[in-house]
Amino acid sequence: MSAKSGAVEGEVSKEKLMQDLRVVVADAEELLRATAGQAGEKVSAARERIQENLAAAKVRLAAAQETVVAKTRQAANATDEYVHENPWKAVGIGAGVGLIIGMLISRGR
Repeated sequence: MSAKSGAVEGEVSKEKLMQDLRVVVADAEELLRATAGQAGEKVSAARERIQENLAAAKVRLAAAQETVVAKTRQAANATDEYVHENPWKAVGIGAGVGLIIGMLISRGR
């Protein structure tokens, strides 16, 4: 596996993690709303801890999302710069990839 492939998998993993965290945050918010009428010292303490942890998770999620967006932008800019500096290499690579995909498709028939 190349470093580039690992980086792409890492970005996919981060995006999946962020998506999973969004679901957890939404579920926790729903739980807090559902237990809003519950009384008792233990329930109040648990609700307070959940609200604090939820707020912290939202901050970390927003920071992680900003990082992923910035890295994606950086990769797009680097690709754009490479293509502008090496247009014929980029055309050659694109043609080669297209040829390989075409051969693989035609073999599958």
